[in-house]
Amino acid sequence: MGHLIAWFDGEFLRLQTDWRKLVQAIKPEKIYQRSSARELSFGEHLVRSACVVEQTFGGITANLWDDPFEWTLPENLATRDKLLEYFNEVEATRRKGFELFKNDEDLMRDVMTPSGKIQLASLLLDTLVRASQYRLRAQEIHHRIKAAEGIENLSVTADF
Repeated sequence: MGHLIAWFDGEFLRLQTDWRKLVQAIKPEKIYQRSSARELSFGEHLVRSACVVEQTFGGITANLWDDPFEWTLPENLATRDKLLEYFNEVEATRRKGFELFKNDEDLMRDVMTPSGKIQLASLLLDTLVRASQYRLRAQEIHHRIKAAEGIENLSVTADF
């Protein structure tokens, strides 16, 4: 395995590890709770992060570039266990894609996507950036939820 492949592999693994940690660190009833009608929930951001990875590697492995929207709706992934199961499926698809890369030169090849031809390394980097943006938004929401819970706990103790 080349250095570039190893770097990408490590970054995608870190992303997947973060999804798991985040979903396990939040109360189940808060996963899809929205603070406003315009903002996606914590869970929706995490799922979109995983969807970005699934779509890219579904395209690389099976030329299936469909948006995983239909099977990743909150009602289909309503529990922590369902989310973790979905993350496992995404990771399996990603690993299948990485098995195709034998050396760093493979990442210099072009692949045909629905939006046109792109170098594989560029596609992977774009995927990491987009998936990481969704993950970061989920982390921000998680911090806001934790801060709000802290304030709620303070107000409860202040009443005594």
